[in-house]
Amino acid sequence: MGESVVSVVVCILSLLVGTCFAASQVRDRISELPGQPRNVGFTQYSGYVTVNEQAGRALFYWLVESPASRGAESKPLVLWLNGGPGCSSVAYGAAEEIGPFHIRPDGKTLYLNPYAWNSLANLLFLESPAGVGFSYTNTTSDLYKAGDQRTAEDAYTFLVNWFERFPQYKHRDFYIAGESYAGHYVPQLSQIVYQRNKGIQNPVINFKGFLVGNAVTDDYHDYIGTFEYWWTHGLISDSTYRKLRVACDLGSSLHPSLDCMIALNVAEQELGKIDPYSIFTQPCNSTVSSKGNLRGHYPWMSRAYDPCTERYSEVYFNLPEVQKALHANVTRISYPWKTCSDIVGNIWADSPLSMLPIYRELIAAGLRIWVFSGDTDAVVPVTATRYSIDALKLPTIINWHPWYDNGKVGGWSQVYKGLTFVTVTGAGHEVPLHCPRQAFILFRSFLANKPMPS
Repeated sequence: MGESVVSVVVCILSLLVGTCFAASQVRDRISELPGQPRNVGFTQYSGYVTVNEQAGRALFYWLVESPASRGAESKPLVLWLNGGPGCSSVAYGAAEEIGPFHIRPDGKTLYLNPYAWNSLANLLFLESPAGVGFSYTNTTSDLYKAGDQRTAEDAYTFLVNWFERFPQYKHRDFYIAGESYAGHYVPQLSQIVYQRNKGIQNPVINFKGFLVGNAVTDDYHDYIGTFEYWWTHGLISDSTYRKLRVACDLGSSLHPSLDCMIALNVAEQELGKIDPYSIFTQPCNSTVSSKGNLRGHYPWMSRAYDPCTERYSEVYFNLPEVQKALHANVTRISYPWKTCSDIVGNIWADSPLSMLPIYRELIAAGLRIWVFSGDTDAVVPVTATRYSIDALKLPTIINWHPWYDNGKVGGWSQVYKGLTFVTVTGAGHEVPLHCPRQAFILFRSFLANKPMPS
């Protein structure tokens, strides 16, 4: 039976419940993931969308809808991107941060995330660019030419084609979110969507704004803010701080000087064996990988934090039965699924020095823009983000103030004209991993476009 005939049959059957779905959408539906809890109450889809037929590039997605009981059909669609560059949104965003399921230490079973963001929105996770996670290319040289521009263009092509597969999401309120190097991906893709929507009265991609956390934003300000964070948190010496400030002027060059590299090596030795993504918690290789044992070690944390979650992902998503359930690895890629691609990450073609010009353009367009920062991250720290935002010279609408969760300070916030900035106290680089409840409150406030609770 040809695909067109299948589509007609599917549509006739689906019309009985009021909706005609494409056959490819039906094929992408996940019946059940191995090890998942039963009766979860929401629908999932996953599969591939081709973004370049000539090169054979296809990107893998995972859609997690809101529960039907929470009005999934009226909730917005949010695309989530992780950074790296070269890291998987399935490994991080979906499996250990905002997705509905987290992976147990056995690497085989899943448990429900009580602060999953799909209770507030339909979540679309994308592994991007090709070569990351299950996303693939049939042109090997693509892996060595990945960069910001092609990543953004492919992601836009993905969206256009994905909305054709999922027409029920056309014209739905749509947001883009992400963290880390997605501080490049998110505004760049946002700019393309915004510019190509110009002149269209009722665009299919009904783009409303973006949300980024601990985001790489502007090299000059990011470096100044990072060195300052290391020094003010007692991680490096006075002399090393002074050397870094002089030697590492990356505001005008992508390539650090030899003096800068020497100073960075000294700083790395002074930092010691800490987890720079979460400076007050133990790294995976020196702690017990059991959620039950961690609360005693870190009583100041809002929940037990397991630093070994990436290891569980690499076990789970390499299971043949999991890949089959996800309709993944259909081309039988010759390498195992990994949380991050070394090739893509180490060989990156283009990376503009600053995202601030895009911010200015999209702020002027009136789009909703929120930036958040976990304040125990030493990789893209809160000071780096504050310097970058300050460089925009935006007027302040609501001055710096604490926000609260159940009477306790959850962080601080400042509302500018065109941008809202929020910090989350005690959170590292992956805010929803370290402080899931506070991240959930932040996301809820973003969608409602209301200041953080005071």
